[in-house]
Amino acid sequence: MPHDGFYAKVRRGLPALVGQWLTLGQGDPDRLALLLAETARVTRIGLPEETPDGETLVAWSEADGEEPPLWAARTATFLLVQMPARPLPAGDDEACAWAYCWLRNRDFEAVEAAQRALPDHLREPLAVALKAAWTDLKGLRLV
Repeated sequence: MPHDGFYAKVRRGLPALVGQWLTLGQGDPDRLALLLAETARVTRIGLPEETPDGETLVAWSEADGEEPPLWAARTATFLLVQMPARPLPAGDDEACAWAYCWLRNRDFEAVEAAQRALPDHLREPLAVALKAAWTDLKGLRLV
């Protein structure tokens, strides 16, 4: 798989996405891990078998650490887009991860609907990544 392809960018951006939750969430890593897992369960974004501890959450946020599970990244996206602090992705890889998770958290009929559903502050920063995520989703990549 090319290192500059969309999905490669997503995978590189997932730790930073989880890291945003770790940085901007209110609480220590253990509490933030619990909130992430419980939110995943309540919203049905994911059904983690176990609640991770803070050490695991920190490891998921490190670029050279264990890759976070998709439920964690999707839930972090769900929480981050609702924050009054209006966080933004820091770079292309993280923007691709945000866009990828955004499209997997909800069903959209068209990329334009997904774009309109974003909070205003994310429309421009995610515009290019969202189109790439839509192409990826509709391309039915089997990886």
